[in-house]
Amino acid sequence: MKPAPFDYHAPDTIDGVLQLLTDLDDAKVLAGGQSFIPLLSMRLAVFEHVIDLRRVEELRGIQQTDGSVWIGASTTQATVERDADVARLVPLLARAVPLIGHFQIRNRGTIGGSLAHADPASELPAVALALDAEFEAVSVRGRRTIPAAEFFTGTWSTALDDDEILARVGFPIWTGRCGFAVEEVARRHGDFAIAGACVAVEVDPQGAVQRCAIGLFGLGSTPVRATTAEQSVLDARASEVDASALGRAAVNDLASVPYDLNGSADYRRRVGATVVARAWASAIEEALRD
Repeated sequence: MKPAPFDYHAPDTIDGVLQLLTDLDDAKVLAGGQSFIPLLSMRLAVFEHVIDLRRVEELRGIQQTDGSVWIGASTTQATVERDADVARLVPLLARAVPLIGHFQIRNRGTIGGSLAHADPASELPAVALALDAEFEAVSVRGRRTIPAAEFFTGTWSTALDDDEILARVGFPIWTGRCGFAVEEVARRHGDFAIAGACVAVEVDPQGAVQRCAIGLFGLGSTPVRATTAEQSVLDARASEVDASALGRAAVNDLASVPYDLNGSADYRRRVGATVVARAWASAIEEALRD
């Protein structure tokens, strides 16, 4: 199918984008287009105006500031995947990006586009939630920072106002003896996950867990933090934690698990527990190796 007719705009500054969002009714911004264009083509979404961000250089780039790595919203996923600083400073993000679709998708898809699209089965929202990332939104009214815990409000919905765009995202840098892992189960490589988990853990010199973050995706209407499971391992000897029990604890508090042709809610819970256990085992192995 073809999209319904729309007016196309391609400003080259953030101010130009924001002015268009303020002046136009029924307008939507276009980032990489890897999710948005199919929605338009199938007429699952219809807008009178589409504002393309690809000419706005201000929305691209990677820099380290104040203990975080800040990534411009229009930075492509492929750029992040290849960046040595991201791999060194935010390993969880670096390991999640290659799981997104296929390399052709990552060449066009953007970090901000994936996060603002807020598909609960995608990897990046769960990574951002687990790492307590910060989202910088901008409008003609100014800039504001939204914590990841408040950013995702539902399936394909976020805390961004209609006249705002996502400008950049800050991922905190973990230091010390840390380990990171992402695990997921999908029907085919590149498909959205049936269930997935990302784990970040820090241990002290004696091997006790000092910090733990577990993000779940594909298991709710938004990405989910498994806070009860996280707290259950704090101060425990990492080598003595039962990974299977931790996986079960991570999914026990899920209020509502989606179901579709790919799997029932019960199946997704079981897969979710398994991927948490796998990710925990890999993350702890890395943390204890350092």
